Amino acid sequence: MDALALIMTMAAYLLGSVSSAVLICRLLKLPDPRSVGSNNPGATNVLRIGGRGAAVSVLLCDMLKGTIPVWGGYFLGIDPIILGIIAIAACLGHMYPIFFHFKGGKGVATALGAIAPIGLDLTGLVMLTWLSVAALFRYSSLAALVTVLVTPFYTWMFKPQYTLPVAMLCCLIVFKHHQNIRRLLTGEEPRIGEKKLAEKNSV
Repeated sequence: MDALALIMTMAAYLLGSVSSAVLICRLLKLPDPRSVGSNNPGATNVLRIGGRGAAVSVLLCDMLKGTIPVWGGYFLGIDPIILGIIAIAACLGHMYPIFFHFKGGKGVATALGAIAPIGLDLTGLVMLTWLSVAALFRYSSLAALVTVLVTPFYTWMFKPQYTLPVAMLCCLIVFKHHQNIRRLLTGEEPRIGEKKLAEKNSV
């Protein structure tokens, strides 16, 4: 890894470490999403505690944390494998933010943002998959898991040179959802839009 790639990777992690959910909740005088609801600083939990406007703001900001560094690396001609590492760094920043005591979210929106520079066709198909599963089953985590499992295949169809880095990123997302998988299997996972805020739930 050369100096430019190293700088971009470090910058991606630091940008990912800016917790959009925490900052937006503070700005709107909402409870800290790390301590209420699912205890997850992500758009789904903010939807529960603050409504659609706040959730959309968090979603867009989290996506930009992935898009900006990956697009920058893409523009500078960085190798696809290194772009994958940059994307993973942005997601790791979101999941384990150095500025917020390493307590972050699941990285789904940031990963989607990181994939966006590859192409709008791929991004649109990924979003359509998530929306379809979420609308059918009303589980954000299930929608995320199904989406990340098929995204490497989508990437292979549209931009095969990015299949490996995208697969690496998707494996990270699945790992971060291990508690959600357990709750889905036991029927304890909250559905999208549920107002009941059960302690220790996470999406």
